[in-house]
Amino acid sequence: MDPSALWLGSRPLLLASTSPTRRALLESAGLPVDTQSPDVDERALEAECGGLAPTELALALARAKAEAVAGRAPGRIVVGADQVLDCDGTVFHKPANAEAARHHLAQLAGRTHRLHSAVALIGADGVPETFVETAHLTLRPLDDAAIAAYVALAGADVLGSVGAYRLEGLGIHLFTQISGDHSTILGLPLIPLLARLRVRQLLAF
Repeated sequence: MDPSALWLGSRPLLLASTSPTRRALLESAGLPVDTQSPDVDERALEAECGGLAPTELALALARAKAEAVAGRAPGRIVVGADQVLDCDGTVFHKPANAEAARHHLAQLAGRTHRLHSAVALIGADGVPETFVETAHLTLRPLDDAAIAAYVALAGADVLGSVGAYRLEGLGIHLFTQISGDHSTILGLPLIPLLARLRVRQLLAF
């Protein structure tokens, strides 16, 4: 069976993101994907949503991204996603530089944090459906020397993700325990998303 026959939509799924990781996850599941940047100012939206719980913030960001792209592409099936890292109620963003990355890792070392991965799915009717999945990750106790060595070795990877790590790279060395679906950790919970696409009769099985 040709993998492209899996998708029953008239046009490819439209991902409201330019994340290569999220696109790769969808394509690995056999889905044809177009991408479009949502051009959403995440930090400005977060400021407007002050006081939201981390899961609610992730949902608000995912929905804003999906709605921004759906507004420019009526009739398309659009997926927006966002991920929020929460450690005891404190939200972490991508580090701005290597110094910030070292600071983030020092705060997370020896503790368990949560990755809340939210998705907003908008169908041809323009109505968003949202959900969030959470993974729990525990970092090893790390001293300053270990953190500095990791940041130096990981290079640009520390700036591209919240928490200053990529599990699919050297970041795997930082952890003692991980609980949660791998795609949730990468920022796009595939199993619940595929279930919703199936309910909408957009998948062949």
